[in-house]
Amino acid sequence: MALFDAYIMVDWSAAAKPALGPNSIWIGALTKDARLKLQFKSENIDTRLKARAYLEDIIGKLTKRGDKVLLGFDFSLGYPAGTAKALGLDIVKQAPWAAMHAHLATRYKDKPDNNSRPRFAIAAGLNYTISKGPYPFWGAPPTDRATTLAATKPDYTVDKPLAEFRLAEQHLRSIPGASPKSCWQLYGAGSVGSQSLTGIPHVHALRQSLHNTRIWPFELGEGGPLTAEMLEGVDVLIAEIYPSLVKPQPEKGEVPDEAQVRQIARHYADLDEKNRLGAAFSTGKSRPEVEIAQITGEEGWILGV
Repeated sequence: MALFDAYIMVDWSAAAKPALGPNSIWIGALTKDARLKLQFKSENIDTRLKARAYLEDIIGKLTKRGDKVLLGFDFSLGYPAGTAKALGLDIVKQAPWAAMHAHLATRYKDKPDNNSRPRFAIAAGLNYTISKGPYPFWGAPPTDRATTLAATKPDYTVDKPLAEFRLAEQHLRSIPGASPKSCWQLYGAGSVGSQSLTGIPHVHALRQSLHNTRIWPFELGEGGPLTAEMLEGVDVLIAEIYPSLVKPQPEKGEVPDEAQVRQIARHYADLDEKNRLGAAFSTGKSRPEVEIAQITGEEGWILGV
């Protein structure tokens, strides 16, 4: 029996103005029709606020009819171990990942104009708290550079409190052909850090607005596979995805981003149909307990890696 009834995948964007087409927000939804057959539909949305409203609406309708929804985002849902502590966040009352999500949600607020440029000032402020200098976040256009936010990558030496990559990226980088980027990079080619900085506040809001929602692996995962019993009482499970796990093959008229959300949604649905999706939620039982705690407590993991 499948774990989920619907698979919604999001290709996020940190664009500084409303945008459509390539390198904008694409949402791919694989949901059941009246005959209980999975049908795919994509939406290209020009702002982050509209994208969140769209997700709240479509997921609300799906869960109202009793569907369990897998919601995937293509950015890091956590930061390298020690980040919350380095920022002085209260990690006694709540887990480091939750403290970080709440902190970013209070610092970053999207507006209807989609202007994401404040992320550079926010990152500069986070750097000041962590290091009093341009570390660990880096990358900014000339007008947004500061003494605590440089254009170039700092050194991530062993004497520094935070690593350049999470355990998930370190693992991925050992796989031929995979080249995940660091969540610290905010500007330039491969600047996925801006997606996390602008995306996590919206994940935080969705976690609160959608009924019975959990985030994996922080709230459902201890290194082993996901089971139906673990999903009892859960309507929506949010997970981090890496669409490049599936080689993009755009159909006629599709842009690569649209093809990626379609194919990764189909990929997870196919695994679920074959009763293999639960195993894809494993963070690796062979890892030391300290690493599993690091993954489930702060860093997160990528579904299917």
